[in-house]
Amino acid sequence: MLCSSLPLSGIRRRVMAHSLVAALSLVAPMAQAEDAPAATLPELSITASKPAVPLNLPNSVEGVTARQIDESINSVSSAGALLYLPSIHVRERFIGDVNGGLAMRMYSYNASAGTIVYADGLLLSNFLNNSCCPGPRWGLVSQESIDRVDVMYGPFSALYPGNSVGGVVLMTTRMPVRFEARIKLDTFGENFELYGTDKNFTGTHGTATVGNKLGDWSFRVSIDHLDNHSHPTDFTPARAKSGAAAVPGQYTEVTGAQFDVDKANKPRVTTAAISMDHTVKDDAVIKLAYDFSPTVRATYTFDAWQNKSDKSIDSYLRDAAGNTIYGTTTAAGLYRYVRINGKDYSVTAPSISHAESEYHLHGLSVKSDSGGTWDWELTASTFNQNKDATRASSGNFGTTSSTEATAGTITFADGTGWRNLDLRGDWRSEGNLKSRHQVSFGFHMDAYTTKSDQYALGAGNWRTSSAGALSTNSRGETSTQAIYVQDAWQISSELKLVLGARQERWEAAEGSNYANGTNVSYRDSSVSAFSPKASLACQVSGAWAVRGSYGRGTRFPTVGELFKNVGITHVGGGPATPAEIAGFPAPYNVALTNDPNLKPETADSWEFTTERFLENGVWRTSLFGEEKKDALISQTDLTTLPGYSISSVQNVDKVRAYGIETSFQASDLWVRGLDLSGSVAYIHSRIVKNSLNPGLENTWVPLVPVWRAALSGIYHASDDLSYSLGWRFSGRMHDGLFNTTTRQYPDPNPNVYGGRSKFSVFDAKVLYKFARQWSASVGMDNIGNLKYFTLYPYAQRTFFASVKFDY
Repeated sequence: MLCSSLPLSGIRRRVMAHSLVAALSLVAPMAQAEDAPAATLPELSITASKPAVPLNLPNSVEGVTARQIDESINSVSSAGALLYLPSIHVRERFIGDVNGGLAMRMYSYNASAGTIVYADGLLLSNFLNNSCCPGPRWGLVSQESIDRVDVMYGPFSALYPGNSVGGVVLMTTRMPVRFEARIKLDTFGENFELYGTDKNFTGTHGTATVGNKLGDWSFRVSIDHLDNHSHPTDFTPARAKSGAAAVPGQYTEVTGAQFDVDKANKPRVTTAAISMDHTVKDDAVIKLAYDFSPTVRATYTFDAWQNKSDKSIDSYLRDAAGNTIYGTTTAAGLYRYVRINGKDYSVTAPSISHAESEYHLHGLSVKSDSGGTWDWELTASTFNQNKDATRASSGNFGTTSSTEATAGTITFADGTGWRNLDLRGDWRSEGNLKSRHQVSFGFHMDAYTTKSDQYALGAGNWRTSSAGALSTNSRGETSTQAIYVQDAWQISSELKLVLGARQERWEAAEGSNYANGTNVSYRDSSVSAFSPKASLACQVSGAWAVRGSYGRGTRFPTVGELFKNVGITHVGGGPATPAEIAGFPAPYNVALTNDPNLKPETADSWEFTTERFLENGVWRTSLFGEEKKDALISQTDLTTLPGYSISSVQNVDKVRAYGIETSFQASDLWVRGLDLSGSVAYIHSRIVKNSLNPGLENTWVPLVPVWRAALSGIYHASDDLSYSLGWRFSGRMHDGLFNTTTRQYPDPNPNVYGGRSKFSVFDAKVLYKFARQWSASVGMDNIGNLKYFTLYPYAQRTFFASVKFDY
């Protein structure tokens, strides 16, 4: 809905204006209609950048501007811009993490196919899978290029695909109106202490941008470079030997092992830190625009992103002579076992890896923005993983490091990618933005392709040897075509009704798996879905507005959910043997696969929102919920192969969730210059019906916290100096599904490595403009040095320092 000029007194600063723009969208057309009563509030003056949300939007919206990001965010990634927005969390374990899954309200970061991220209308979300790994392609957008970020909650607009069931993130980057240039340098570091690791991990980041507008042409060229050493994100456990103790000559006594209890409260011995990621990333963007007229602009974007990642290890084990011990072997000898405090253990030697990636994104949009009777838009994009290769060593034993391994694997994902096309028109009945009807209609097409091949490495060193025999592969394509229509009808000055519908047809094709020496191909499949939408908004008074919304979102299976290799185990534990697998019915007798016949999940969502416009801010409260049928959840199927369990993505009959969220934004709160925003949300999410595993009924959905909250305050001591303090909180959630055998959840002890912690974290930043074109900042994230985990550890106390030149 349209941004309002309906006034709010006292808002002279632009801080928090983004949220006011979104909140006032409800009452805008009402206040501007010809028969609207005179406003009772003083005039509002907002200088925030223009939001990217459509004018007839029926969703709740929150946002953040470039200046707010600059004043309150330490993280240098584009994902960091979302840090304090309501009910949002990005699983960014360290700066440069490519596995930064997005969580929104009732959708976890492992449900990435239920949320959408766009940058200037170009898709960043990775719908090749439904997982944190990898997450949206945050690296394709430099934080310094962001003009604003807007977040829409729920599937209530017909303009977006069914992946919007959780919400939509719209990033808008700036285009210059005159010559501009910017250079920024950042440095950051943490001292990380966990188990036997106590080291400093540091990184640097730099970005440079130049742009100009010359007549009808405008351009922006930006380069972004990141070089970061991350803390270890994983650790190697030891496995106790069963039976009698090892005889002399079959073990080596070692020291340095670390002892604690795991998420299930079972004793654990940790022997090495692994996955310390040295990542070097470069991102170059060329953005070129041409104005055919004052209302029609064409924009072309080319983005080239490359990354080199080296994951190293640090074994804690030392023998009597002080030599580092990396692992044990199955062969007889001194390294058959290691003896720790009188007990014998096996230790898998930790693997190291080297990955190189190069991705290209092309985007073209042609858009009219006249505000008259007709407007239209064409957006097309293509994303391709031109190069994606990961080498991993097999590890070693004894005193031989994994760096010297002669065996390993290499995995190629070259050619994986997606294509998108959107055509949209807008018709306004009275030929202006105050029209009683604004009808949006359009066509959408997308196509996703996955290619993944893993080979055993041939003879020689794992870093240089060529690919040998094929181990596994996955192939598959999905595509969706959709048409939609939506009418925003201004019934009266107080009432606005938005009605919409989306018809989609989805297809899966060319699906295949290779495993156990056999290739299996799957038949093509298709399904159609109809998704109605409705929203009614009412301006109760000059200070109060309410809105009720309903929307159906249909989320189709990803190629990863359909065609990824999975495993089969005995109900009592342990993998099925090759002989057992050979006796299974097809396709389980040849290749272990996911279900290529998965059905789409359908969510019927609702939201009731009230908004209270204050003298210098806005307060929003939303009740929301959804009932999801055929939910796509990774679980154990106990019915397909009696005596065996198949752990894979499966359709769960029904999942129900609901919650309440309240948020506020205010400027000049209590004292002039103090701007505050905050939110609190409660979520209740349960499996209601599950015919494949009935014991899971009435249990929690994994990775959805019961509580989530955020608070961000910015104090402007002067026009040149600001201080910010932020707080992030996430409550209890479960790591996995309820265990129907033990009758408990898998994580009674969640706040340890391997668990999913609740956390309460504080961040701070000081920004000072010390000359007309120069500014500098210092900051600290996780001030209290909390050790918290998302299975893997998050960053501990981290220091930041930046300097920027802005012309």
